[in-house]
Amino acid sequence: MTSLIAPGLLDRVRERLTQSGGDPTAATVAAAIRAESGGVLGDTDLLGVLRELQTELTGAGPLEVLLSDPAVSDVLVTSPEEVWVDRGSGLERTTVGFPDEAAVRRLAQRLALSAGRRLDDAQPWVDGRLREVGNGTFGVRLHAVLPPVAPAGTCVSLRVLRPATQGLESLSARGAFGSEIRELLVQIVDSRLAFLVVGGTGAGKTTLLAALLGAVDSVERIVCVEDAAELAPRHPHVVRLVARAP
Repeated sequence: MTSLIAPGLLDRVRERLTQSGGDPTAATVAAAIRAESGGVLGDTDLLGVLRELQTELTGAGPLEVLLSDPAVSDVLVTSPEEVWVDRGSGLERTTVGFPDEAAVRRLAQRLALSAGRRLDDAQPWVDGRLREVGNGTFGVRLHAVLPPVAPAGTCVSLRVLRPATQGLESLSARGAFGSEIRELLVQIVDSRLAFLVVGGTGAGKTTLLAALLGAVDSVERIVCVEDAAELAPRHPHVVRLVARAP
């Protein structure tokens, strides 16, 4: 059977879906395909285009399978051919890839839109949190940069945000720190001292801070203001706020 898929059809459908706004569904994608193909696309070709676009437009697209791996903490895209993951023992290059730079840019812009942020030539970088990934079982922090800030091409960084529910006792029992350090941390919280939690990527800053907030007296009220919502302390009264971009 001769294919009736015209050159540029996928790009036109993508553009139509981008302009329509909102999260694309199977129905809206199919409608866009029919509109851009002039209604002459056969069932086989229609299903082929629909399948390809649904994979691209659902969740994190080709990165979804990596994010769903429970061992993965970070997914990094540095070029269409270079997709890396961190499973706790350093970066590993994967076999996942994109057809071209435009595909990476489209994914980055769609994810930014899902996070309620803007990513374009006038605003070429973004930080935000995604919720519609991994079947909604965890959050993902997005950082993406477009050219010319990233001269080699669009870069995407996704950090998996699995709930940090351990308390100080649990962290101490697992060997994160000894009993003397645990007692010092409790005293810092009880004395209402100002403190900083610092460290490299993946060092456990969010985990420790969540545990410290969980140690706050239950009669207190905690107000968390973050660039991207990550903290989920085990405390009965937490007000979670996210800062707005300028």
